[in-house]
Amino acid sequence: MSTPSHYFEDMYRGQEDPWRLRERWYEQRKYALTLASLPRPRFRRAFEPACSVGQLTRLLAPRCDRLIAADRVASVVETAARRTEDLDHVEVVRLTVPDEWPEGRFDLVVLSELLYYFDGARLDELLSRTAGSLEPGGTLVTVHWNHPVPEHLSTGTLLAERLAHEPGLLLRADHREEDFVLQTFSRALPDGTAPLSPAGFEGLV
Repeated sequence: MSTPSHYFEDMYRGQEDPWRLRERWYEQRKYALTLASLPRPRFRRAFEPACSVGQLTRLLAPRCDRLIAADRVASVVETAARRTEDLDHVEVVRLTVPDEWPEGRFDLVVLSELLYYFDGARLDELLSRTAGSLEPGGTLVTVHWNHPVPEHLSTGTLLAERLAHEPGLLLRADHREEDFVLQTFSRALPDGTAPLSPAGFEGLV
């Protein structure tokens, strides 16, 4: 079964940032690699579910014309909204994926430390909604802890195996370390081909 909602509510009860996302060098480095993996300098409309306290949200914001960040825990949404209130193009909302999903298409979706909380059927549904909401040529970034955790139903390595079979997603970058797995995917263009690589986008190849 997917990780129950009370797990997240319990984690944030009495502490604003239980994973110390703003303090740890591990997190800072991982976020830097996540940003470096983005294949374009800027995106039109991005979606970041499970945004937590908005640490990655603030880093993604300068690369996006519009960014929708979301979380299922009310107190976390309040924290992330407060931390991004100076950014007019960032909207922080409370919703629970995959049952709830923003309308419209995105050219960037970031799934960071999220997918291992879902069982097989719910994971299938979440990935289907993700791929379906990406514009042709759009980018999906996934990054996940790669060590066993009692509340996690999978690891970064196992999730990479599952993502390899999601229809319409083309693997473009695959960064693997002992601690986490970071991958970027492109939604195939209408003719089934991949969009230009970063070098191709700038006319270098």
